[in-house]
Formats: sequence, structure tokens, C-alpha cells
Amino acid sequence: MSENVRSCPVVRPVADDGTVMPAMTAPSSASLLAPAGRWPRERWVAVADDLLRATTPFASPGGSLIRLPGPVSASGSWSDGLEGYARTFLLAAFRLRGAGGDGPDGLLDRYARGLRHGTDPASPERWPRLTERRQAVVEAASVAIGLAETRPWLWDRLDDATRARTVDWLADIVGTDGYTNNWLWFQNVVEAFLSTVGGPWDQADLDRNEEIAESLYVGDGWYSDGRGRDGRRQNFDHYAGWAWHVYPVLHARILGADLDDRHAGRLRAYLDQAQHLVSSSGAPLLQGRSVTYRTAVLGPFWAGAVAGATPLAPGQTRALASAVVDHFWAAGSVDERGLLPVGWHGPYPRVRQLYTGGSSPYWASKGFLGLLLSADHPVWTAAPQPPDAWHRDRVTVLPAPGWVVAATPGDGVVRVLNHGSDRAIEPPLEPRGDDPFYRRLGYSGVTSPQLSARDVAAPLDSHTALLDATGLPSHRVRVDRVALRPSSGPGDDEGGAVAVSRSRVHWLDLPDGGDAGDAAGWAALRHGPVLTTAAVVRGRCEVRLARWTPSPGGDTGLAPRPGDDLDRDAAWPADPGPWTAHVGGWPLAAAGDGALHTERDDGWVRVRRADGTTSLVRSLHGDGTVPLDEAGATRRHGADPLGETSATPWLRSTRNVGAGDVVAALVVLGGHDAGGVPGRGPDGGTLPRVLLLDGAGGSRVEVRWPDGSADLVDLGADTDDTAGAAPGATP
Repeated sequence: MSENVRSCPVVRPVADDGTVMPAMTAPSSASLLAPAGRWPRERWVAVADDLLRATTPFASPGGSLIRLPGPVSASGSWSDGLEGYARTFLLAAFRLRGAGGDGPDGLLDRYARGLRHGTDPASPERWPRLTERRQAVVEAASVAIGLAETRPWLWDRLDDATRARTVDWLADIVGTDGYTNNWLWFQNVVEAFLSTVGGPWDQADLDRNEEIAESLYVGDGWYSDGRGRDGRRQNFDHYAGWAWHVYPVLHARILGADLDDRHAGRLRAYLDQAQHLVSSSGAPLLQGRSVTYRTAVLGPFWAGAVAGATPLAPGQTRALASAVVDHFWAAGSVDERGLLPVGWHGPYPRVRQLYTGGSSPYWASKGFLGLLLSADHPVWTAAPQPPDAWHRDRVTVLPAPGWVVAATPGDGVVRVLNHGSDRAIEPPLEPRGDDPFYRRLGYSGVTSPQLSARDVAAPLDSHTALLDATGLPSHRVRVDRVALRPSSGPGDDEGGAVAVSRSRVHWLDLPDGGDAGDAAGWAALRHGPVLTTAAVVRGRCEVRLARWTPSPGGDTGLAPRPGDDLDRDAAWPADPGPWTAHVGGWPLAAAGDGALHTERDDGWVRVRRADGTTSLVRSLHGDGTVPLDEAGATRRHGADPLGETSATPWLRSTRNVGAGDVVAALVVLGGHDAGGVPGRGPDGGTLPRVLLLDGAGGSRVEVRWPDGSADLVDLGADTDDTAGAAPGATP
């Protein structure tokens, strides 16, 4: 990891009348710590009790199946009922263990009764066995953890027949395999519990899982959650924390052992970076799958405190965790029934995956893992402190996931520029659109990728694309890393970062011309050239560069790579071009149209929300670059989990972009002080300059900032063959 500190040098904010606005100041410690005062341990306990109480009406008569309102998962309602039991049991177990077994009347009896019915093969409320529903593997792990944490008050008081049936139900996992991502930890914790109660377990399972886990460790505390279709490790999201780092801690607790030094070191390294992904407002990064788990993002932070393996002081852990839970509760994540619906803030079913059911959001229970810590633990008794990441503007390079993090605590915004994570797991010839949760160029805690069917099929937001003859944008799918490095400014530790990646792009042919995103998984496609995109970052500002070159396979279709077992005649055709360029900015969402205001002029467009949050895109043409001279903002309704209405600013070129041509734009997301339009009024000379060092068609570009610093970017450099590995990463 590398950090550089720099406020955006591009803009002294300019109001519409040309007045230079005051520069933003860092938030006060009092404002940063306000949520910590609103969330003492007593409130965490009360909220946990409320969440558990609200699920009671949805339990089966025996309590073994808890079917919560919402969509039915691909595993079916029966499996979803087990999920409701297991995930709420996890919350109950954390709450009870930290209180020495004390809890609301009937809570322990409720889960003991459910266990009896769920494991009884003759019960009409029995659970699906692990051989009947693969999803039962996930839930078995939560059952095992819950039983381990509440053992003195539940397991040890169960009748022998129920204990025997529970061991028999859990034992289905022994000897199974095929776990190629975080699922291997489910087997580990189940077999660990079985080993402590005299049940069966198999060292060969654990040895195999250890080998797979090590093969997915990338460095600096980061795990890739599985491998892509070509074997590369580029699947990065919150699973790196709430699965890969939480389960080793819980596994050690089951065995009554301390977390081993290797996992402790990795957890500490991960948290040192993950703290940068949570904004000073408490908003975590909205990226990756399963975001409906919401507060589960706190799991690794609490795990670090539980295991004594965290770089954060106890008061910092408390402040960060309180800010996150306060963010979700203030945003309406709990509905009028006291339930956590599928969504991010309020209900929003489009964030779900096929495996998501109405009970799935209760993996949010991991966000309450801190309740394992008793009331006299330093996390609860120490004075709250802002995490180090909240003290000043920072640009941080995370080599393992291939991210540049630009955080500005003054406006509570954390931005991630993504040039390393793609989750490209589809078969090589299967036509797919970009996964909006993994393949956008930017993610933040205050914006969401647009999730309408149209936006999945034809992405616009935080996306750079080539437009075909009909105006349809290209998809990038696989991300090939080129460069990722910090850059220095004129001060000792000032600067920004440069990230470069490329993809061979393609277009989806949809039956109705592009509106039916549901077809994005099966429509035909046309292959295109290789598009290289760069992010040159200073503070809240990104200079985005793009340039295309012919694909190595030529223009006759997809050329199989060595080792690919593809029939050339079955390969998709190539689009002949010509193409224009598209640069999409950050989308903003609001409750209604009236809260979003759009302005545009020659070469720039700005969307500003009523609270002052602004998304701006401005063309940086000249010195041989192709101008982005068409400006617009696309509005959607129902496409964004953060608000009913959303708007995405974008720029496009009206002239065709040829091979080697460079397009450049300034992309800005920020609070009230980012609302000015660079280049207007008395601040008109503050735009960065983009210079083509080799002339038209050359690959070397220099970005010169107004403070005199410069960043050199080579858009033609070789692809990084070590993609998915963190240079200099610690083991």
C-alpha cells in the first residue's frame, strides 16, 4: 500500500456567478465521533434484540425454519427457512456470549427448540440436508459457530438425541470437496466444531482447503474470492474481509485457540487498508456482490479487535463501527416491521443475486460480532477516536485489488478507481455484459452503479467505452493490468496516483436494440479492439485517459489464445467500426427529479444534488487529443438503490476516434466545494493540461497539474503479467 496526500489542485471552487468559494476544511473530531456517542454498547445490544424479536412472527411452529418476507432464492423456500434460522442464530450467539449467557427471556429456548425440529428427520420442519441443498453448507457454518459460542448454555444442556442428530446433520460435510472460494471456511468451521464434540472430521479436508486458500492469497491481507475463467486472481470485494478474515478468528475460537500468527498478520494488514474504504460519514464502499449484507462489512474490524490483531486503537474500532451502523440505520435499512429487507438502504431487490432470499440480509449479523466483547473490553470503555484514514485527504494505492482510493473526509466521500478487479468467471465464448458490481471504473460510498436492465446491457456510469455506429457502448469484461503506482507532488509526501488497465472490448447485440438488459446474458456479441484506460488521480479529481489499438487477433473475430479449446468458426464476429468515444461520470441519486440539477456547456456537464454533492465531467482537449464535444446527462427512475431518481453526466466525441487517438476528461465527485466548473470565472486557469509527448498516435501522455507537478502515463506499455499479485506484498 502506498499513500499520498493531496487536495485536488484543479479547482478553487467557483460559484455560478464566478465567485471563488472557500476551500473545504477537514471535519472536526466532534462531528466524526458523533455516532460513537449514539451507539454505546447498550444500544448495540438493544438493536440486536429488536432485530431478533422482529423475526419471531415468521418462524415455523417449532422455530426451525424462519422464512422472512422477500424474494425466494435459487435454492428455494425450504433452504431460505434454514437460512433465516442460521443467520439470526449467529446474531443471537454473539449477543448471548458477550453477556455471559444472559439475554431476553426465551431466546435460548427458541433456538434450542428450532435445533430439535430442524435436525429431526421425521419432523415436517426438518432442515434440508447438505446433500439436498448446497446452500445448506453455508448455513451449517453459522449453526456450528452459534453452537460453539453458546455451548455452556445451549449445547451442553441439550438432550443426547438432539446432540446426536445435530452431529449427524453437520457430518454430511465431511469428505466433500469442490470449495474454490470462501466456502472452504464453512467446511473448516463445521469440522472444527465436530472435532470438539466427538463428531467425525477429516484432516484431508482441512489440508486441501489450506492449499486452496494459500493459492488465493494475493498479498497485503487480500484474498481473491476464487479464480477467474483464465485462472487469474482478480475477484475482490467485501468477501475478502467478511469471509476470509472473519472465519479464521471464529475457527480459532471454536478450538479454544489464539489466532495463529500468519492469519493475525494478514488480518492486521487487511484492516490497515480496509479502513480507507469506509468514509468519515460511515458509508462503506458500494461494490461487489452481496451488498445487501450491509453491516457485515464491520465483521473484519470486529474480528481484529476480538483477536487482538488490528492496527486500529480500540476507540478507533468503536468509532468506525458506530459510524457504519448509524449510517445504515439513519438511511432506513430497517423497515417498519423491524426487518432487514433485501436492499442497501431501504428495500431494493435489484442488488440481489440468484442466491439471495428474504433471509439473506441477516448475514448483517457479522456486523454485530463486537458483542462477543464484554462490556469492560477497551473497545467499549476507551474514548472513541477517528481512524487515521479520516484525518485528512488521502490518495492511497492498494496493489492487491488494483485500486486507487481517493478519500476526502471533509465531504465524507471515498472513491475507488478500479483497474484490477473484474470477477471474469464466464466461459470465454459466452456473451455477457459488464458486471456492474465489479467492472465499473469507479465505486464510492455515496454512489451506486446503475442497475436497471438497460444500464446492465449498455453501461454509461463510471464507464469509458467505444460507441458503435448505433451509439451502443462497449463492455470491457476482463481487466488486464498495466500500471498502478503513486505519484509525487512538489511537497514531501504530496501527490496522487496513476492506474492503467486495458481490455478487449465487445458489444452486445440485443433483440430490441439495447433496452432489454435481461437479454444481456444470452444475446450475440461483436468483438472490438483493445481499449486502454488510465486514471491520473489527485484528491477528488481524476484525469481519465483512453486510447484504442487493434486487437492482437486482428479484426476477423475472436482469436483463441494458446490453451483455449475454441472452434474458430464458432467465434463471434468483430465490429468493423468506426467508433466514437464515451466517458461517463459518477451517477447521483435523489428522492425525486427536483433534487438533481443538470448544467452543461461546451465540453462539460455537471449534475448537482440539492445537498451540494456534485458530479462533473469536463473535456480536456487540445495538444492533439480528440475533443469530447457532446455533453449530456442520462436520467433514470428506479435504477439506483440510493434514490428513486438518478442522473449520470457523460461526454462523447462527435468525430470518430482512430487507432492511437487519445481522449481525456476531468472527472470529479465531491461535496459542496466541488460544485464549481473548472475553467470558468477567476479560476479559469486551473485546469490540468494533457500533452501527447510523441505527437498524434503516440502512447506517452503527460498530465501537468496547475501546481507544477506532472504525471507521465504510457498508454502503450506492456500488460502486467503479474496481474492479481501485489508487488512487494507481505506474506
